[in-house]
Amino acid sequence: MTKFYSVIDWSRPWLTSILPAAQHILAQEDWRAALNHIAQTLDLRNHRDLPLQFIPQEALPDGVAYESHISQAGKVPTRENLHDFFNALVWLSFPLIKRQLNALQSAQIDSLGIGKSRGPARDAATIFDENAALLVLENSERGHRLLACLREHQWQQAFLDHRDDFGAVAQVWSFGHALMEKLVQPYKGITAHTWAVWVDPHFFKQDFALQVQQLDRQVSAQLQSHALTTADYTPLPVLGVPGWWPGQDHAFYADQSVFRAKRKTS
Repeated sequence: MTKFYSVIDWSRPWLTSILPAAQHILAQEDWRAALNHIAQTLDLRNHRDLPLQFIPQEALPDGVAYESHISQAGKVPTRENLHDFFNALVWLSFPLIKRQLNALQSAQIDSLGIGKSRGPARDAATIFDENAALLVLENSERGHRLLACLREHQWQQAFLDHRDDFGAVAQVWSFGHALMEKLVQPYKGITAHTWAVWVDPHFFKQDFALQVQQLDRQVSAQLQSHALTTADYTPLPVLGVPGWWPGQDHAFYADQSVFRAKRKTS
């Protein structure tokens, strides 16, 4: 029987961040049971220290907000679709970040209610949850120079002149589950909201599992100590990341419908 997630190409570089978690699930017949087995094995818990469990969407009580149910019960409503599947894999891969995002989102709901507008703090947390990529940078002149190019939308400089910086002093890690869902059928205009993470040179020499653990701890600590706003993000057309798509020449990055100049502020 063909699974709903059989359309995913796991060789894509933007899925590296969740691939180890996915490999544990793909081999099992019951994907939701496998998610819960791993969550239990890892002793994953929400910000109230309740054990984390993935439940069918129908088990979400009427009138209870999605984020609130995760916060109050430790139960993550999970539909049989790519969006929720990727979300579950991110929970397994970066549980501390997801826990902190849920704490922020549920606190905003408790304070302001659901309403039509999320409010700036919840909006920023939702953007992170859905569409963020972690831009991991060496805390050095090279790292700061690359970030400056990206923030100024100097795409040719960032992706061509500084191409060798990627992998050596910079990495892009997909995080948002909506971002991953869009990338199942990639198109050039897909843009992530990047969150800068500064690391020392040793980070890039570490084992993958240690890198994941460091990012999970470090970013969750950032989210606890920082008042999150939408101004924190730097846009990144993800297929421009060196090695993430073929044909990345000058003409590729000259496409101003995707690699747009920075808006001038008055």
